[in-house]
Amino acid sequence: MSYRVAVRALCEFSAKVGDLDLRFTPSPTAQEGISGHQRVVARRGPGFEAEISLEGQFGALQVRGRADGYDPQLNRLEEIKTYRGDLARQPDNHRQLHWAQARVYGWLLCQQRQLSEINLALVYLDVDSDSQTLIEQRCSALELEQYFNSQCAIFLHWAEQQLQRVALRDAGLQALGFPYGQMRRGQRDLAETVYKAVSTGRCLMTQATTGIGKTLGTLFPLLKAMVPQQLDKIFFLTAKTPGRALALEALHQLHDSAPELALRSLELVARDKACEYPGTACHGEACPLAKGFYDRLPAARQAAQALTILDKAALREVALAHQVCPYYLGQEMARWVDVLVADYNYYFDQSALLYGLAQVNQWRVAVLVDEAHNLVERARQMYSASLDQWQLQALRRSKPAGMGSALDRLNRHWNALHKAQVAPYQVIEALPEAFLKALQQCIGLIQEQLNQQPTGLDPALLQFFFDALQFIRVSELFDAHYLFDISKREGPGKRSLSTLCLRNVVPAAQIGPRMASARSVTLFSATLSPRHYYADLLGMPANTAWLEVASPFAAEQLRVQVVSHVSTRYQHRAASVAPISELIAAQFAEAPGNYLAFFSSFEYLQQVAAMLAASHPHIVQWCQAPGMDEARRQAFLQRFEPQGRGVGFAVLGGAFAEGVDLPGTRLIGAFVATLGLPQVNPVNEQIKQRMAQLFGAGFDYTYLYPGVQKVIQAAGRVIRGTEDRGMVMLIDDRFAEPRVQGMFPAWWASQQK
Repeated sequence: MSYRVAVRALCEFSAKVGDLDLRFTPSPTAQEGISGHQRVVARRGPGFEAEISLEGQFGALQVRGRADGYDPQLNRLEEIKTYRGDLARQPDNHRQLHWAQARVYGWLLCQQRQLSEINLALVYLDVDSDSQTLIEQRCSALELEQYFNSQCAIFLHWAEQQLQRVALRDAGLQALGFPYGQMRRGQRDLAETVYKAVSTGRCLMTQATTGIGKTLGTLFPLLKAMVPQQLDKIFFLTAKTPGRALALEALHQLHDSAPELALRSLELVARDKACEYPGTACHGEACPLAKGFYDRLPAARQAAQALTILDKAALREVALAHQVCPYYLGQEMARWVDVLVADYNYYFDQSALLYGLAQVNQWRVAVLVDEAHNLVERARQMYSASLDQWQLQALRRSKPAGMGSALDRLNRHWNALHKAQVAPYQVIEALPEAFLKALQQCIGLIQEQLNQQPTGLDPALLQFFFDALQFIRVSELFDAHYLFDISKREGPGKRSLSTLCLRNVVPAAQIGPRMASARSVTLFSATLSPRHYYADLLGMPANTAWLEVASPFAAEQLRVQVVSHVSTRYQHRAASVAPISELIAAQFAEAPGNYLAFFSSFEYLQQVAAMLAASHPHIVQWCQAPGMDEARRQAFLQRFEPQGRGVGFAVLGGAFAEGVDLPGTRLIGAFVATLGLPQVNPVNEQIKQRMAQLFGAGFDYTYLYPGVQKVIQAAGRVIRGTEDRGMVMLIDDRFAEPRVQGMFPAWWASQQK
């Protein structure tokens, strides 16, 4: 059995030594890097060869890669790197890694073309000045072969362990049975369809209510498909922490049912959640866990791979035992596990780790997207960027060293945009090239300071740097799926300042290729209708399959009442407060128990809660508040005790409207006093216009579909199991409209009131 590895991955494994050091991480964007490579190649002679495919063998190890370029006349192989900043400040171990790649490519080329020696060159291109620095050394084929063999031997020792484990894993997966014997109603249909989708290389969108066991129903068939479909990895992606917890619980259930299963799983968390020294820069002069990181990494990696499930706590324990950073140990272990449980951004973001690794290593992956209705809004956020002029003014007042003239120049270009603005909110058709150039200059200067100051920069300057970097990166994606807008507001002393936003409206162009590059992507949620809305906005492949799983619940379990004599529109809100309060009180009197009442805003919620407290003080109530932390959210949910009696007030679309599990008598009913439509404002009206241009259904795509989806999610809190009974009261005359009711789950049976 052979093991294949990319040249870059081989060198990153075997040749990295010393500190973890992010100070000289080159800041050119991906597009700048590609463009830089092309400019270097364009300046070479007519015989220059670019992107040369090379491969070689060492025992069971197959090494592959593409060398950047080779000049036969000079017998020179080039490794091209783009950068921004002062090259003299590049850490030694970065340069050492680049030489390692050049040497491996050098041997592979010598072997392919029967060369006895070769010139190796590192070519560094400064993307700002467009100047090149070339560092050259002459090597014999013999010494390159010895170097290649030594690097491969280090890697192969590890790879052979992995091959043995994978062989055991494959045998275990083929024998693996479903942990609960029989699948639930609907769960089998889901599992079979997921298996068919990955077997035929198609994507799948599936709508399935809570209660059928979607997590195991999607994960189990992919594990069974891992061997026959030769999958390298399974990615289980979630929008929120509770989703990751459910996936990890399902993996524990599988291991409990098959203790010898040699499957490896990893939970990836955000850097700020994993950092042991918040506020400390990521390099050896500032953080003790970055000092000598690569020297201690092999032992930490060996200890980590012995564990079956590396959740956040287990990974932290291993990392601290070996005095390495937990976050970057997790990044390393992502290469060596089978199942990765992570947030959406780890695969769909612009600089997503898992997508990048899959592309570089040519992994064959299957992706599960949990609660996939969240992906549209999350993807828009990933590919949007904004800059606030308040932030710039604060920086100008603090006068960071060496930044004054660059910040002033940026401010002048910003003011020019500001003065041309004729309305408080305005969409601009073309990107401001002069402004972007000035912004890029600021980024370059801050990058230089980052390289020079080992203790790190002022937090405000650093935040501006990251915001500006995101703005430049997103500007490269700007097209008809974007809005570029400027919002003006008054600052101190009546002076008006503005916010610039590159607003992604349709993320299909960014998300679609990620869907297509996987062997299969399964999107699943209780609310994934209408199908075309999600397919259009997420760029799903044309042959994507669809499955609506039959609900395990019967209509008689949930009494759905539509109250059509009340309007919750903003202009009717004051008049609706008393009737809604009485509807809640009447239902509570008829069937005392725990209820959730959802409203469109905190203000509306408080008005009804106050009215209910005044007119029916015996009804216990508790309310969601803006900005509740984790402890306060837990306290809110703990009020829903079994056999309890009271009403919890919450905002639709907030923390308690989805992903909350209150089975049995912990929750027996919900009131939804809003259609959930996004607020009518200048931004949403512009989005509506763009949606109308693109899809011919501006109102539906901007307001109706996102609104009703939130309502169905909130109503889904009531029936969580096959024994549950409850009611949902939908309070607004628009709930009676046929096109709204057509979006309700098929198993609901609504009643007018």
